[in-house]
Amino acid sequence: MSDSTFALILAAAGKSSRFSQRGSYEPTAKKTFMHLDGKPVWLRSIEKFLRRDDVEQVIIVAAPEDIDWFRKYYLNEINDLLLLVVAGGETRMDSIRNGLIAVSSKADFVAVHDAARPCVTAQEIDDVFSAAKIHGAALLASPVTGTIKKVVDGFIEATYPREYFWEAQTPQVFRRELLFEAYKQRITDIPTDDAQLVERLGVPICVVPSDRGNIKITSQSDLVLAKYLVEMGR
Repeated sequence: MSDSTFALILAAAGKSSRFSQRGSYEPTAKKTFMHLDGKPVWLRSIEKFLRRDDVEQVIIVAAPEDIDWFRKYYLNEINDLLLLVVAGGETRMDSIRNGLIAVSSKADFVAVHDAARPCVTAQEIDDVFSAAKIHGAALLASPVTGTIKKVVDGFIEATYPREYFWEAQTPQVFRRELLFEAYKQRITDIPTDDAQLVERLGVPICVVPSDRGNIKITSQSDLVLAKYLVEMGR
């Protein structure tokens, strides 16, 4: 499957409620549109994918209230990089489903990546893409290093051995048909990532180890750390 092709869905429809200052949810206050060493975070999050010959389609899923602004403000980038911009939904699941509708039938695999993860490396992308081609489903993850406590009402209820726990990251990569099937399920809760939906199909998902440098920006301090990581070459 060396000639397999990939579509990338960039999840950029979040409200950035934990990041935006003074409760402002204007586009310019959102983490994905902040500048990181001269480039917006969302663009840094996809630039390493754009360098790959096997990525034939890049879909940006933006919040409905940001769509017009995004298309106008980033018109040159959208045209130059041949990006497809679609409106997200009420939840992350709704947003990715909207992105899937736009996925080309020529794509063998779909990679879903957080717009707020600008520090993913080319090697990490290569590793998770290769694993997906072998296993059909793969994601990046890092082993949990701290002690895991279950806390209920402010008190510790249990302690778990950390060797069994990994923190899921993105990109998460799946055979196109598999991810489409996962999104057809009737879901009553709100899954927090795509792997959770695929797990419910009983499909094994390969975990590809990555380090904690593939951070997700959720706070102002994360942006400072991301700037450092970019300056260090990530």
